Amino acid sequence: MQRYPRDMAGYGPDLPQANWPGGAKIAVQIVLNYEEGGENNVLHGDAASEAFLSEITGAQPWPGQRHWNMETIYEYGSRAGFWRVHALLKDTPVTVYGVATALARAPRQVKAMKEAGWEIASHGLKWVEHKDMPPEKERAQIREAIRLHTEVVGEPPRGWYTGRCSMNTVELAATEGDFAYIADSYADDLPYWVQAGGKDQLIVPYTMDCNDMRFAIQAGFTDGAQFEGYLKDSFDMLYAEGAAGAPKMLSIGLHCRLVGRPGRAMALKRALDHMRAHDGVWFATRAQIADHWTRENPPATGLRPSQMDRETFVAEFGGIFEHSPWIAEGAYDRELGTHHDDAIGLHNALARVFRSASEQQRLGVLTAHPDLAGKLAAAGRLTAESTAEQAGAGLDMLTDDERETFTRLNTEYTERFGFPFIIAVRDNTKATILAAFERRLRNDRITEFAEACRQVERIAELRLIEKLGR
Repeated sequence: MQRYPRDMAGYGPDLPQANWPGGAKIAVQIVLNYEEGGENNVLHGDAASEAFLSEITGAQPWPGQRHWNMETIYEYGSRAGFWRVHALLKDTPVTVYGVATALARAPRQVKAMKEAGWEIASHGLKWVEHKDMPPEKERAQIREAIRLHTEVVGEPPRGWYTGRCSMNTVELAATEGDFAYIADSYADDLPYWVQAGGKDQLIVPYTMDCNDMRFAIQAGFTDGAQFEGYLKDSFDMLYAEGAAGAPKMLSIGLHCRLVGRPGRAMALKRALDHMRAHDGVWFATRAQIADHWTRENPPATGLRPSQMDRETFVAEFGGIFEHSPWIAEGAYDRELGTHHDDAIGLHNALARVFRSASEQQRLGVLTAHPDLAGKLAAAGRLTAESTAEQAGAGLDMLTDDERETFTRLNTEYTERFGFPFIIAVRDNTKATILAAFERRLRNDRITEFAEACRQVERIAELRLIEKLGR
């Protein structure tokens, strides 16, 4: 099993090709959160009033009481804000994060969403905090959210976003729902796959920066111009990256009670006008993005070192450092995560064990390497990796003179340093290997020991690249 559950690596510089439809340079994805009527309220059976994302700075829950100001701020979102945003976006693909109990109290709004062709994803059963919720209770709420959503909307949700989630949310949602995507992540500018619920689950990450929620927090936007400017800057940066060949996705998060206020709605309109004035912009729902990504970039197959048991891990990687399975054993016993599932990450994990070993242990690794074009090669007793490596440099097809030269140099080198000459032959030719022999024979032992260790690490890196393909 994977021991460290966070993915700290992501795509890195090796971005997958988004291939957005029509060669678009950017995908713009707008979310409208519909939460009004699903927030904390004693009328809804909750212990206290709502205190999150409103115009009331520093609001606190009122245990056992209704909060008139808070309630009417939320009511503005359903009564007025929704319809203003709907007028601005009714001809634009939008994903609604709909709290199931809020949607149940909003039949006219749901009808308008459907008539606009908007995707209605699930935003959970209630707009409440889940971090302390027992897993079985959260599971039950996910099931009820899906049931109620299906009843109110007429079809089950294809996407899920809890928002105020727990550490169990993604696993539970992937287990309980047949979702094209889950959005409880802020980890990337592109969709990505995770293992959750016993399957490959697509994550289409969301945003908290390009989000009108920043009007409702102290370190946020204070006027529409800041919101507009930030959206434009985000778009311009991602659009330029797309034009340079690395298209991404821009997520924009909206709330009826926040952006639905006139001054903020106007800022949103100006930002969207700016985006629409560019060519190669794909406005899409999150379900459309998920379907596209699944076709273009299905979940990867192949070895996943961080998810192997110890025996399998050592069997697969015990020979990466020549005849030294103890290095793989040491790497397995340390912290492994998804950042070790490619050649760069796993090489780092193995090399750390090698580098922290005693000089005598590292010497043992050096002496485990065969002579180049030596007696073991002639007798066919090399490991499969060494055989292929030496053949790649033509060391299996030497003339008699060349073989004599290699034998002489091997003998001289070993007598001088006490370990065989080691070089990453895949980086070299016969000529460069012979030149390295001559050059390195002039080193002192400390210098040459360090160089031999570097070459051992490079050989391991090349073997991992061949094995993992990345």
